[in-house]
Amino acid sequence: MARKKIALIGAGNIGGELAAQIARRELGNSVLFDIPEKEGMAKGKALDIMQEGGVTGFDCSVIGTSKWEDCKGANVLVITAGVPRKPGQSRDDLIGINLPIIRNVAKMAKEYCPEAGAVIISNPLDVMVYEFKKTTGWTRDRVLGMAGILDTARFSYFVADAAGVSTKDVRTMVLGGHGDQMVPLISCTTVNGIGVDQFLSKEQLDAIVKRTSGGGGEIVKLMGTSAWFAPAAAAIQMLEAIFHDSRRVLPCSVELDKEYGGAYKGLFLGVPCVLGKNGLEKILELPLAPAEKELLDKSAKAVKEVVDVANKM
Repeated sequence: MARKKIALIGAGNIGGELAAQIARRELGNSVLFDIPEKEGMAKGKALDIMQEGGVTGFDCSVIGTSKWEDCKGANVLVITAGVPRKPGQSRDDLIGINLPIIRNVAKMAKEYCPEAGAVIISNPLDVMVYEFKKTTGWTRDRVLGMAGILDTARFSYFVADAAGVSTKDVRTMVLGGHGDQMVPLISCTTVNGIGVDQFLSKEQLDAIVKRTSGGGGEIVKLMGTSAWFAPAAAAIQMLEAIFHDSRRVLPCSVELDKEYGGAYKGLFLGVPCVLGKNGLEKILELPLAPAEKELLDKSAKAVKEVVDVANKM
């Protein structure tokens, strides 16, 4: 059986980390793509990763390029193209810069990789996924946004750290848009099946929810740019679920239709999904308490406002 081919659109911090992790795990052969002005960086990172194979022993290939022709035949595109956040910026502040980029990427993807699926990481995430699907016309099972896994990972770490337990035993869920209006669900948070309220007070949990919502901004403030290790790891988890047909239940940004009563029809929001060989296999609908539903409504409204801005641009 031929190895999978993964086109990584954007050779920045996340793209480079993705290429390295894909090679180490031997998930497939990677094409690390960027614009002609950054072709040297793409080629240099690819060469560096391939030389690592002489130490760690993988034999997958990684090539750097600025030619879309090299992406032909890709099974999946992972799109990180765009400008990362700077201190003081929200994800939505990037729309004017990153919207034309994602539209061009979608146009090229439709031409050169018409049979591929797409995992999108670029911000503002939920709008970028929306634009990619609108431009390509691909079915919703093939177009996924990576955000919920990252937000859930941050939530899990904060809970584990505060409770003094292993992150391995913490299970959490974050719904809604990938922004300050995201909805970390206390009702779905457990430590090895035990309700989190047995470990932490309401005040502690409220503080963790607030920190989770601003988790990306906290890192931007510290480093001066967006995170890349955790986002890359989250995208790898999605690729593994798809390539291995493992039917993992993972929160992803997907286009909603009749789910949740049709209240969010046409929007991309983070919800729990089953991922398998066809990409999106199923959307799971959680029974939400009235207060949780109200928060999800606010998050959806915030996403729609940015979508409306994008539609006018």
